[in-house]
Amino acid sequence: MNNIANRKDIVLVVDDSPDALSFINDVLEAANMDVLVALDGKAALTIAQRIKPDIILMDAMMPNMDGFSACRALKADARLAAVPVIFMTGLTDSADVVRGLDAGGVDYLTKPINPSELLARMKVHTANAKLTHSAHSALDSTGQHLITVSDCGQILWATPQAYLLLARAKADERWQRQYLAPQLASWFAHHPRVDECLTLQQLPYSLSLKLVNEQQDSDILLRLIDGERPSDTQLLQTQLKITARESEVLYWITQGKTNREIAVILQLSPRTVNKHLEQIFPKLGVDNRTAAATMALRILVKE
Repeated sequence: MNNIANRKDIVLVVDDSPDALSFINDVLEAANMDVLVALDGKAALTIAQRIKPDIILMDAMMPNMDGFSACRALKADARLAAVPVIFMTGLTDSADVVRGLDAGGVDYLTKPINPSELLARMKVHTANAKLTHSAHSALDSTGQHLITVSDCGQILWATPQAYLLLARAKADERWQRQYLAPQLASWFAHHPRVDECLTLQQLPYSLSLKLVNEQQDSDILLRLIDGERPSDTQLLQTQLKITARESEVLYWITQGKTNREIAVILQLSPRTVNKHLEQIFPKLGVDNRTAAATMALRILVKE
């Protein structure tokens, strides 16, 4: 555990100038970081795929594959998409700055590099990346079907359950590029509201997406909905061996509703709701509504 906490940040520096590489290497090593180096974009991709860095410092103009192309290729790799890329270049035109950000960069430094500014900006972006990773890990552990996408419809991250559902629906990378991205870009252009849904087209399997929220960095969080999945109440009825009405009562318990609220929703009397709960508890082997809700939620989240 201590080894993980004390691990040095791994920085990949990509520049075709040996002098620039040497200078930046010295600055980073003095700051107690592990440094990997590459002379062009292609080499950077190979290194990053073998040893995932915590952050990448990328020269914009290089032979063979420039920094913009290399950054786009990195962002297309699901395993590396979240690694922050800071561009370093002598270019100062605003169009070049925009080009770097459009390629997926998070920041832009103009050469000659100021060591103090470089380290300060790196500290901010590595901290943000670690917070994002922690949030993603927490979401991964819930088993929910969540994905984040860019405003142009590219998948940036997804929980393992979401990847499994995409595979089940035959939504491979080719389909994502050809069909998903245009559908999402068109949907986002109409400014959908939170909880609004989009039914996906050109799939042999029924899938839809629900807008959860838009992150501060413009990444968009969506929930993937399995259109061929049984309803929540059907799942509870089947897996817990309870009646249809009992499953409805239990579902609303998981949503935090009181007996009186459930009675209104299901058009029952509060006394009838209580009777259903008296039948549910022994069937589930629990003593109270909290334990029953916890058992139900495990099923709903897992599925």
